[in-house]
Amino acid sequence: MAEFKFPTEEVELPSKGLVYPEDNPLSSGKIEMKYMTAKEEDILTNQNYIRKGVVLDKLLKSLIVSDVNYDDLVVGDKNAILISARILGYGKDYEFQYNGEKVSIDLTELETQNLEKSSITKGLNEFSYILPHTKTSITYKLLTNKDERKIDAEIKGLKKINKQASPELSTRLKYVITSVNGETEDKDIRDFVDNHMLARDSRSFREHIKETQPDIIMKFSYSGVNGEEEDATVPMTAGFFWPDA
Repeated sequence: MAEFKFPTEEVELPSKGLVYPEDNPLSSGKIEMKYMTAKEEDILTNQNYIRKGVVLDKLLKSLIVSDVNYDDLVVGDKNAILISARILGYGKDYEFQYNGEKVSIDLTELETQNLEKSSITKGLNEFSYILPHTKTSITYKLLTNKDERKIDAEIKGLKKINKQASPELSTRLKYVITSVNGETEDKDIRDFVDNHMLARDSRSFREHIKETQPDIIMKFSYSGVNGEEEDATVPMTAGFFWPDA
């Protein structure tokens, strides 16, 4: 049988590759992906993957053609690849229910929040920030897929110890922050988050990250109660990758 060559598309990463070392293929700021086939549909319907919560990671790994380490991807770049995978697999139109109404959006029209070159030293995933209320100087990084897996594992472990615990926010901060007033030891960072970081500083910091990190902006406009255009978050329903669900 003749060998088929599946068509591919080049996806631009919101980070522009600036946070990856020069010797990392992701530093090109682009990644090549192939169109979804029946093989990937098998992945999407694999109940074992779904139960373990790894189905989308398995899907993206199967679709990425470029020789890259999937765990190196920062979260915003991974989100861009996820949107591209949906477009390549089932098209650009995504329908869902919002406030009891049927909404259809064009995924290709979602805006990208790119990383500003002036905010970073190329090849270094590190940023500076002054907490506004205590004036504490910190550095932080963009979380990678590897970091996300570690965070999930730590949160699950903490909840096994205390089922009433809600450690998501503080645990993420402990992985995001890389130094506090020049101190880089993990124990010092964890102590700061647990015992010294004010809630209002935490909130300001999280808003800063949200406004500056490279990502796909999952927003759409709709007519509100008064008929005025309002922005809302695009919901990731089962229909995103399972249109027939």
